[in-house]
Amino acid sequence: MKLAVLGAGSMGTIAGALMTKNGYDVTLIDANRDHVDAMNKNGATITGKMELNIPVKAITPDQMKGTYDIVFYLVKQTSNEPALNALVPHLHKDSIVCTLQNGVPEESVGTYVGKEKVMGCAVGWGATWLRPGVTELTSETDKMTFDMGEPDGTVKERTRKVAEILECICPVVITENLTGVRWTKLLVNATMSGMSASLGCTFGDILDNEKALTCVAHIANETLKVAAKSGITMEPMQGVDVNILAFNNREELKGKLDLFELVFRPHALLKASMLQDVEKGLKTEINAINGVVCDNGRKTDVPTPVNDKVIELVRGMEEGRYSAMFENLEMFELPQFK
Repeated sequence: MKLAVLGAGSMGTIAGALMTKNGYDVTLIDANRDHVDAMNKNGATITGKMELNIPVKAITPDQMKGTYDIVFYLVKQTSNEPALNALVPHLHKDSIVCTLQNGVPEESVGTYVGKEKVMGCAVGWGATWLRPGVTELTSETDKMTFDMGEPDGTVKERTRKVAEILECICPVVITENLTGVRWTKLLVNATMSGMSASLGCTFGDILDNEKALTCVAHIANETLKVAAKSGITMEPMQGVDVNILAFNNREELKGKLDLFELVFRPHALLKASMLQDVEKGLKTEINAINGVVCDNGRKTDVPTPVNDKVIELVRGMEEGRYSAMFENLEMFELPQFK
């Protein structure tokens, strides 16, 4: 099979390198020409929680030729239009596009490539792009997971084939409730990644500050309420039922903070990709993450004040009105219980 990783940034570099290491014919595709040149010259270097250097085949999107059987799609949702329009000519009738993006991207990707080609995968680990050719794995290797499935909930031969390939990176769970998985990952990104971007800090910095962690708990609570009102059944996160994060009063809230410590401490070094984009002066995926919670909250009449504040801050950073700094925590007003 001819494979491609389109969007070979922090996570894509690791995914493509490990597929190559395990004998797959895979091309890493990225718009950053310096990154592509560095990988072709020096190999893909993974540092942090894994130390590897693997020779890879890398190209820019304009260098794509022929067609690909399976495309692992990791482009930021903010760049879907140019990336997917460039990809379409390189798909055949049985090509598979497995999106590993944040948010709930399957429907959007399907409008470009055809919904019958799309499957989805939620990534349960993090990475930071350091410099051309070098990316840092920031999650403990024994905590890395993939949850993947078909949008229609079926399990096909192609589903198992894609899972088999992804297994060379980390354990894979095939789900029949991809929407529920996506919303569970959305909760993870809206909480820890949203606050990481808002405060210019790592996950560990959030865990070490009670108010920041309390904001995270409220973001999770808002997300759970929106999902419930929308009729979405959330899937477990690394074996933990995320609904246990819900609370209705101050006493229940106090009992939730230790749960975030338990789940996210192995990812303490992670710096949200949205924050990395802010630092590079790029548009973030805030609309595809916290924005999904707020949009659905408005549709279902569920208030989302802490998610709203995250969006205000991150959009303000994109526009140059705010800076990514921990002092932004002072701008968060926590909801009061009746």
